[in-house]
Amino acid sequence: MNSKQVALVSGASRGIGAATARELGRLGYHVIVNYLRDAESAELVAKQIGAAQAIQADVTDEAQVTTLVDRVVAEHGRIDVLVGNAHTAAPPFGPLEHVPWEAFAAKMSDELAGVYHLTRRVLPVMRQRRSGRIVYVSATAAELIIGSPAQSTAKAAVNAFAQQVAGEAIRDGITVNAVAPGAVGTDATAEVFTDGIRRHFGDRSVTGTMLRPQDLARPIAALVDGAFATVTGQVIRIDGGYPLLSQLLDGLPAQFPTAS
Repeated sequence: MNSKQVALVSGASRGIGAATARELGRLGYHVIVNYLRDAESAELVAKQIGAAQAIQADVTDEAQVTTLVDRVVAEHGRIDVLVGNAHTAAPPFGPLEHVPWEAFAAKMSDELAGVYHLTRRVLPVMRQRRSGRIVYVSATAAELIIGSPAQSTAKAAVNAFAQQVAGEAIRDGITVNAVAPGAVGTDATAEVFTDGIRRHFGDRSVTGTMLRPQDLARPIAALVDGAFATVTGQVIRIDGGYPLLSQLLDGLPAQFPTAS
């Protein structure tokens, strides 16, 4: 059995998941690099970490999740951290009247299925040790993104799910939170974000650049590694200050007149 703490990161072959897996490996976790299709990239991430293994499973499929979790527990005897990050199909864009129910429902189902199946299988494992950390990767799109009702609704559902699970797990020493990134430059978004879009978000970030996967990986790692042991049931925005800078750049005065 593995004496190290074990972290299971879904969708970890690239982007936010890969960066999070590497960061957790740096902190000393044995990392399970879950992936769906890209075995080569997942194996590379595991090799970069060292104390890690890449395991294929479709986390939207209950049977595959059961096999995945059972294997990890059989080999290591524990799962201390779950990061639910698996990327689902791109959402249908456009006004609601142009989004068929089938596409809307598919986005909702895929987004929730991964966190649902993983959580149902991992929670009992964590309860046996009366400790654990769960983080779901949501999005600021849960609050408002014009032209993508499926994306916004699905991410809002993930946030609500996180809070429900936090309430169920709180007496077992398990914390459950969600992180909600703004626009992040990843392999998945490279085909969608034009140079103009990247400049837009870079101009509206405190760092002067669009968010990168590592900008999410570090806060996620902090949430699970003890410093935030008393934080649970929260949705934490990580957006570089986008709403504030948008107000300044798009018309809100930087200074208001003082009261006389």
